[in-house]
Amino acid sequence: MNDATGTEPHPRVLIAAFEGWSDAGAATTTVLQHLGELIDAEVLHSIGADGFVDYQVHRPKISFEEDGRRVLDWPETRLYGRVERPGETADPEEETIRRIDGSRVADLFLLAGVEPARDWAAFADEVVDLVDAWEIDTVILLGSLYSDAPHSRPIIISLSSEDAALRSGTGATRSDYEGPVGITTVLELALIELEVPVLTLWAQVPHYVHSAPSPKATLAMLDKLEELLDVVIPRGELLAAANEWEANIDRIAASDEDMARYIRALEDARDATSAPEATGDAIAYEFEKFLNVDVDTDTDPDEDEEPK
Repeated sequence: MNDATGTEPHPRVLIAAFEGWSDAGAATTTVLQHLGELIDAEVLHSIGADGFVDYQVHRPKISFEEDGRRVLDWPETRLYGRVERPGETADPEEETIRRIDGSRVADLFLLAGVEPARDWAAFADEVVDLVDAWEIDTVILLGSLYSDAPHSRPIIISLSSEDAALRSGTGATRSDYEGPVGITTVLELALIELEVPVLTLWAQVPHYVHSAPSPKATLAMLDKLEELLDVVIPRGELLAAANEWEANIDRIAASDEDMARYIRALEDARDATSAPEATGDAIAYEFEKFLNVDVDTDTDPDEDEEPK
């Protein structure tokens, strides 16, 4: 990706993900949490929740400080990054994100929050201002959606971009999807107006295990990010968690013939295509189906049926 941006040897990259409909299986938020722990990320800036977040859906949380005081944690959108302090020496044995030459990655930023319930245009302006202020060179937007994907097969990852140079350098395609969208699309278009190169990375999560996090999808996204950023990302316990996740589903299916039959049908359909990645038409189909279901089941009177 360094050659695709053409701005500097190691561009400043922002990876963003949001809780909500675009976080199937908690795959994207787990990616940010994992990356944040590896780089010892600290909060650099916060976008306030007032005016954006529906507190009846995403309630503030209360906790205790070390001195015993009770404090509220509001569902803000936060920019994270590693803070380099004078005199600080890096531990060469520390588990962190490193480049191929072994140097620590210090120019990676993370944006985490919940998908806003309202005023998306104003929220996008806030994010654009952050990108501009922190001189971000490239933005990667993460999303995951439920689809007719078998848990026993590799997670399908799609990569798209409106930037011709990024498509050339990463193998991304230009999305031809039309229909309802989430906040990631609004942000993508706002960043394009700022002429910031944007990549959009989506993972498909088996819909029949929607009640549990999907570490296998998280791993697939980390694999792709490692390739895009040309870095080494330690996986920690995620591989073991993904294996256990798959084994648990196998055990459940073994005692449920209807579920086992359905999974076999999904496996046969996947094997028949033998495609390592979904086609643009397939991804568009899953988007449309998923988003239309989301719209049909939305009962929140404070949100529009089709976000603007």
